[in-house]
Amino acid sequence: MSRDGHYGGTVNDSTVAVIVVAAGSGTRLGHPEPKALVPLGGDTILGVALDAVLGMREAPYVVVVAPAERVDEVRERCAPRAAAASVDLVVVAGGLTRQESVARGLAELPREIEVVLVHDAARPLAPSAVFDEVAAAVEARGHGIVPGLPVVDTVKRVDGEGHVLETVDRSELAVVQTPQGFPREVLESAYVAAGADFTDDAALAAAAGVPVDVVPGDARAFKVTVPSDLRRAAQELAERAASAAEPSAPRALPAHAPVPRVGTGIDVHAFDAADGTPLWLAGLEWPGERGLSGHSDGDAVAHAICDALLAAAGLGDIGGMFGTVDPRFSGAHGEVFLAETVRRLAAAGWRVGNVSVQVVGNRPKLAPRRAEAEALLTGLVGAPVSVAATTTDGLGFTGRGEGVTAIATALIVPASGRA
Repeated sequence: MSRDGHYGGTVNDSTVAVIVVAAGSGTRLGHPEPKALVPLGGDTILGVALDAVLGMREAPYVVVVAPAERVDEVRERCAPRAAAASVDLVVVAGGLTRQESVARGLAELPREIEVVLVHDAARPLAPSAVFDEVAAAVEARGHGIVPGLPVVDTVKRVDGEGHVLETVDRSELAVVQTPQGFPREVLESAYVAAGADFTDDAALAAAAGVPVDVVPGDARAFKVTVPSDLRRAAQELAERAASAAEPSAPRALPAHAPVPRVGTGIDVHAFDAADGTPLWLAGLEWPGERGLSGHSDGDAVAHAICDALLAAAGLGDIGGMFGTVDPRFSGAHGEVFLAETVRRLAAAGWRVGNVSVQVVGNRPKLAPRRAEAEALLTGLVGAPVSVAATTTDGLGFTGRGEGVTAIATALIVPASGRA
C-alpha cells in the first residue's frame, strides 16, 4: 500500500522491505504500555528502532506490525518520520504470536519487493549498517541471512536438576539477532509450509529447507526484555547524544574529519597444491580453476579491499581484525570480511566512496566476468567497485602461474559528507 492507500507500487521504487515486529506486550518490562511504545530516551522503543531502519542507505518499504488496539496511534506516530525520509510505511495489526504477526506483515508487501528483512522493535539500537549488510548478503547469496555474534562464555549442557552433562564447543555457536533477511518468495513459501510455531524466522526458514548463513552482528543490537535492558538502552542513547553534541578530543585519525581519506591494500595468495579446492576470487566461484590457499577461501580481491578500507580509516588491517587462525573464519567467504569491514567503518563515522582493484595473475581470465564481479562487490561494499586485471609478462610468481596478487585503492568519506 502506498501513501495514497492503494496497492500496486512503492513511492521510492524500493525492492527491499523491512517488517518491524512491534506487537508484543512487554510484560517483563513491568510497564503498562506495550513494549514498542515504552518510553526510551525521549522517544519510544519503536521510534528508536525506526530511526535505524530509516537510516538505511537505500530507503526500504516499511511495514510496522503493531498491537491491534493501538494501530491508529502507531500510524500517527510513524507517519511524520516516514514522510520526512520519503519512505513508504504501512501499519497493520499484529496477531496472537510473533509468527502470525510476521505473516500479516508479509501480506502487506507490494509485488515489487524482492528482499524482506524482519526486525524486532525490541532491538532498537541495531545500527543501520547491519540492515544494509543483511540486505546486501541476501541479494548476493539468494537465501537466508541472520546477523550473529560469537559466544564468548563457556557453555555447559545441563540436565533438569542442574547437573553438568558436557561442555559445548562454543566455536560452533552463535547468538543470533535481527534483522533477519530472506528472498521474498523464499520467506513466503516457508511461512505457508510452517507446521509449528518458531521463535525466529531463521528457524522457520530452516525447517522449510532454506539455507541460512550467519554474518557478523553488532553488540548494540541487544534485545530489550527486562528493566535492566531498558536502562542499558537509555544509557547508550544518552552517551550517543552526548558524543554528537560535544566535540571529540583530537585524535590522529578523527572519524569526523572533513576531508576524504585514501587507503591501499595488497593481498597475495598462492594456488593450492591440493586438487579440488574451489577458486573464489572477487566474491565469485570460478568452476574448473585451481583454488587459492588460505585460512579462509583465499579471495585475494576481497581481502585487499578490506585492507584498503581499514587502512584509509586508520582501523588496522584484516589480519588484526579477524586473525589467521580463528576457527570461526575457516573457509569463510570474502563477503563475510567485507561486511564486517564496512560495519566497522560505519561505526567509526565513515562510508565508502569508491574502490578500485587491480588483479595481477595469469588466471582466471577476468574479462568475461568483470561486470558480474563489479556488481557483486559494489553491492557488498555499498559503493562503486571497479575491477581490472593484468599479467606480468611471465615474470615472477604470478607470471609463472603460482598465485594471484590483488592491489586495492579505496576512497572513504565522512558519513555525513559526499563523495
